[in-house]
Amino acid sequence: MHSSSTQPRTALVFGGSRGIGAAIATRLARDGANVALTYAAAASKASEVAGAIEAHGVQALAIRADSANADALTDAVARTVARFGAIDIVVVNAGILHIADIAAFSLDTLDRMLDVNVRGVFVAIQAALPHMRAGGRIVTIGSNTAVRSGHPGSSVYSMTKGAVAVMVKGLAVDLAPRDITINNLQPGPIETDMTAEMIGEVKESIPLRRVGQPAEVAGLVAYLTGPEAGYMTGASLTIDGGMSL
Repeated sequence: MHSSSTQPRTALVFGGSRGIGAAIATRLARDGANVALTYAAAASKASEVAGAIEAHGVQALAIRADSANADALTDAVARTVARFGAIDIVVVNAGILHIADIAAFSLDTLDRMLDVNVRGVFVAIQAALPHMRAGGRIVTIGSNTAVRSGHPGSSVYSMTKGAVAVMVKGLAVDLAPRDITINNLQPGPIETDMTAEMIGEVKESIPLRRVGQPAEVAGLVAYLTGPEAGYMTGASLTIDGGMSL
């Protein structure tokens, strides 16, 4: 994949206003890409991230789009293309986490998690693909719960992240003729507002005795979307301090 000083690459980060997504968006900007990002509700946080992106001398576009809404995702792609032209990098980070025993898990909550964590990933990729150039890169943000649940009440979350990992394998085969790679990252506990309540209790189960930082996940995304990762596709890379060993 070739980067040109006159033609910055364009990245679209679904779920880019907070935590891991914000770190990814700003890292891709640091590496020279114009970045569009979606957010579900936190307009002020999205605006902050857009400012951080522009501080790197590239352009930012923040788009409100609930990942459970297929039309909103398709519209986010259309707005990105209208602003920047073709898309080179897609990162699907949007996700929701609900922990509960199966007896207490409502079907509405199940449907919402499937809509965002599985259907939303599929729709985001499907919508972006017609606008992606050869040599494009797609990265999904899964979870190490796909290979190690461990935590009581995480069955549905684990199921959604396992589904993404398998979908990525199949899509890698489908997209190979277009020279588009797709890989899945499976973070363990990362220090974000989504995990704040459970961070303390999980540290002891991590061999490195600490939780990860969003920037560490962003660094791996930067590698996967860069020129040296062109031979890797369909992979799920676990980054969890040894937690799932």
